[in-house]
Amino acid sequence: MEITRNAEVTWTGSLLEGSGTINYVSSGAFSRLPVTWASRTEDHNGRTSPEELLAAAHASCFSMAFSSQLAKNGTPATTLDTKAVITFAKGDAGWSIAKSTLTVSGTVPGIDQAKFAELAAAAKDGCPVSRALAGNVELAVEATLVG
Repeated sequence: MEITRNAEVTWTGSLLEGSGTINYVSSGAFSRLPVTWASRTEDHNGRTSPEELLAAAHASCFSMAFSSQLAKNGTPATTLDTKAVITFAKGDAGWSIAKSTLTVSGTVPGIDQAKFAELAAAAKDGCPVSRALAGNVELAVEATLVG
């Protein structure tokens, strides 16, 4: 089985002075999001960036994978709160996405911190977004059991 999703973007002008709009995504969940080079490398000023969208994708993908890991362990989560921080950095080869750090806290009855962290690491490695980034982007996860 294969599923596809799509997004449509219009860009006008040069990289530094130009701007773009994410016009449409196949789900219809959002549209008309402004994007600029400055929103990637400076203050966002109400505009998004590919890195912010990647952070949303990674946080949601990881949360699903971690939820699955916890359920398979017989300790389904009551709540998982996940944050993904994408680091966009300029190196010798130019700008690149250098790191994605996931921070998760969760309420999961019947599990200890060590197992929670172990399953979080497995979810980090197993989620499809992590697998797409692996080998190109440093991946990290910090997991805290809160209850």
